[in-house]
Amino acid sequence: MKHLTSLFDVTSSEVLEILKTAADLKAETLAGTRQPLCAGKVLTQVFEKPSLRTRVSFEAGISQLGGTSIFLHGKEAGLQGREELVDIARVLGGYSDLIVLRTFSQELIETVAKNAGCPVVNALSDDYHPCQALTDVMTILEHAGSIEGKEILFVGDGNNVAKSLALACGHVGAKFSLAAPEGYLLGDEFIQRLQSQFPDLKLDQTTDPFAVVNRADVIYTDVWASMGQEEEKDKRSAAFADFQVNLELLDAAPGQALFMHCLPARRGLEVTEEVMNDRRSIVFEQAENRMHLAKGLIVWLLEHASK
Repeated sequence: MKHLTSLFDVTSSEVLEILKTAADLKAETLAGTRQPLCAGKVLTQVFEKPSLRTRVSFEAGISQLGGTSIFLHGKEAGLQGREELVDIARVLGGYSDLIVLRTFSQELIETVAKNAGCPVVNALSDDYHPCQALTDVMTILEHAGSIEGKEILFVGDGNNVAKSLALACGHVGAKFSLAAPEGYLLGDEFIQRLQSQFPDLKLDQTTDPFAVVNRADVIYTDVWASMGQEEEKDKRSAAFADFQVNLELLDAAPGQALFMHCLPARRGLEVTEEVMNDRRSIVFEQAENRMHLAKGLIVWLLEHASK
């Protein structure tokens, strides 16, 4: 049985399988044909964190595939201690064909995966955001035609999104650069694990985005303060003041460079209004692809549920 708790869970060939499935299902949707590949299947979502794209993409995705979605807030499900987590996992697994979790704790997701008896998806934790990274690769492939050898520059915190994007780059042969202030770069432990799995990955970190932007095929950013970091907002805004993606930075990239953001965006902070609306911005195609990637992932995981 396969899970997606992080992109460490899957091989590079499996990543390509998921991406192809997602692309094929998107093409069918655009052609006006939908196969009920998940008729009778139940997807249960349990979220501790608020969500727009993640929740709707999975609910719309399973609906388009002919299945049913159930949604529970983390407190409703008992994640805050009303029941033992292993018991919650086994109960939800008995009701569900697939469980999607959006939580603070990566360990919680991994515990559910070990005990649920059905595929489990990490729809965001404090450590990883694999669904977003797979969506990002899918979107780059659509716009650039290929991704191998291309360089993704992430401007911002070396957070869950950045780590998952670095892993995705390892899987597909892309290069990954991170520009962030000291104290917000990728940690040594993660880098060691990343390079152990992908020894050929070209990885660069810098405290000056202009030092690497001239070779970037994609410029990517995220909010400076994520959910759960609200008390650090002022501190982070000061630390990242020189890391805004604006037209000066975007124009310093090669002409074919694309701009991406996983959303929600804080216009005027990590990105300007002009960049969000620029012809090089593919932010909303990226957001729409969350649904198509979710469909591909659902179908792929259910196909491997008994293997």
